[in-house]
Amino acid sequence: MKLSAALGFVTDFRYALQAPLLGTLKAVISSPSLLLEPALVSRIVMSYHWVQDQILSAQQYVILHAVYVWGLFADGADGNGREIKAELITQGAHRLVLDIGTGHGHTANYLDHDKTAKAAGFEESNGSLDILSCGAEDTESILSSVGAVDTIVSVLTLCSVLNPELTIASLVRDVLKPGGVLLYFEHVRSPRDDVAWWQKLWTPLWQLAFDGCKLDRPTHLWIEDTLNTEGNSIWKEGRRWGVKDEPEEHLWWHQVGRYTKLS
Repeated sequence: MKLSAALGFVTDFRYALQAPLLGTLKAVISSPSLLLEPALVSRIVMSYHWVQDQILSAQQYVILHAVYVWGLFADGADGNGREIKAELITQGAHRLVLDIGTGHGHTANYLDHDKTAKAAGFEESNGSLDILSCGAEDTESILSSVGAVDTIVSVLTLCSVLNPELTIASLVRDVLKPGGVLLYFEHVRSPRDDVAWWQKLWTPLWQLAFDGCKLDRPTHLWIEDTLNTEGNSIWKEGRRWGVKDEPEEHLWWHQVGRYTKLS
């Protein structure tokens, strides 16, 4: 792997930290115990976009978790993936849709409302979705709120969920209806050993600035290998593909997939 590609991480990481640095320092100074909880520090960094001109307590920074860094990166990420998401989501999502990691509500812009009856998600959005007050791993709360769904959509989200293998399996087994589809667009661990080495090296730093985001998760393989309760593949059919013209040495190596659950 070329050194220039491996060090491309540094530019994005520096950019992500520059603006929220002062606010984060204020929060840590007011509550030094935050240094023992790096996950909360990460959320403070992510929150700063919404409160950058206010003097707030550390707890207020954490509560207002509206994602500073995505204020910097989300529109660009959405624009760069627009063609992919139009093909994946507009064509593939139908009926009741569960959007994991709603973020700025971009996914709602790709839904074909002639084919979708309702959409729900987990994070703050632009008002286009019903927001659930639980995490993706809490399948019981999801089922009690919206019931089983026909489509699950994950866009650049499974890189940061807790217990990812268990969460994916639980969502597919318990929340996705028989015959339903899972659509995903995720950055994942590279199949190249040299790139994967750098992904693993940078992940501890990257996750601090991006609320737990891991560069080196083989999410695409976990999805592909999801089993039912009998220990057999849960999928009727599935297809995954890469991003056109994306370099092999990309630290954020992407995979796109559409998988249909057995009826």
